[in-house]
Amino acid sequence: MTEERRKILEMLAEGKISAEDAERLLDKIESAPSSGPTPPRKPGDPKKIKWLMVCVDGNDGDKVNVRVPIRLVRAGIKLGAILPKGASERIQASGIDLGDLSKLADEDLMEALADLQVDVNSEKGDVVRVYCE
Repeated sequence: MTEERRKILEMLAEGKISAEDAERLLDKIESAPSSGPTPPRKPGDPKKIKWLMVCVDGNDGDKVNVRVPIRLVRAGIKLGAILPKGASERIQASGIDLGDLSKLADEDLMEALADLQVDVNSEKGDVVRVYCE
């Protein structure tokens, strides 16, 4: 199942769109020209990483999805500056120091990011996920 199809079905299940809207969107992505399926990225393969993903599902219904191009990370953007408020403190409290990534060479940074996956679940039910794809 493609990512677009999954998102459309999730929106339908959550009641964010109607069945007619879902059908229209599914028809649209099925009729879009395809350059062929993209092979999935193998874990630990830094050459295939394109995005740093930060996803927040708030207990109060707020949802935030940030897709940061890895090129920006390569250009020197600090990871801590793009994380939601409080996330870097929780990540650091769990023993992960993102500051070490800025000291790595480009290839080493991409290799480290290839395996990056951080999941934070707050006591209030908020969920924060940071990963690369």
